[in-house]
Amino acid sequence: MKRENNSVKITVTVNGIEYRETVPAHTTLLQFLREKLLLTGTKEGCGIGECGACTVIMNGKSVASCLVLAAEVDGAQVRTVEGEIRDGELSALQKAFIEHGATQCGFCTPGMIMSAQELLERNSNPSREEIVEAIAGNLCRCTGYEPIVEAIEAVITSKDSPRRST
Repeated sequence: MKRENNSVKITVTVNGIEYRETVPAHTTLLQFLREKLLLTGTKEGCGIGECGACTVIMNGKSVASCLVLAAEVDGAQVRTVEGEIRDGELSALQKAFIEHGATQCGFCTPGMIMSAQELLERNSNPSREEIVEAIAGNLCRCTGYEPIVEAIEAVITSKDSPRRST
């Protein structure tokens, strides 16, 4: 990372694509993704890291992108909900969310999917309690959480495991 005036130069890999950008020093990762890269799947809910709508996977861990400065992602690997699509196909987890009615209004869905994805990448067979714990930082006002948990459980029991090495 190189600082110029009130801007920083960063190099970051997002969804497998390397970007070299100059951003204002105060820019959050969420703003960078949505405004600079036009990856609008990641949502801003609360802006203070409480709702989980902005969850992405950074260097293998789920993070609230509204709390991370873009300058902090210099050299990092970031994955958004758009990065879960392969060759135009939704991931098994994305499909399960649709099939189980876990999308409702859809505002929390990207963050919920990324939190669940990170769980499944570190634990291919989590218990119901571990699933609930993994998505605890993601608020949903529409589903009551049961369809979300059922969608994640369906992926675990299916042969279309969402696991991948990163």
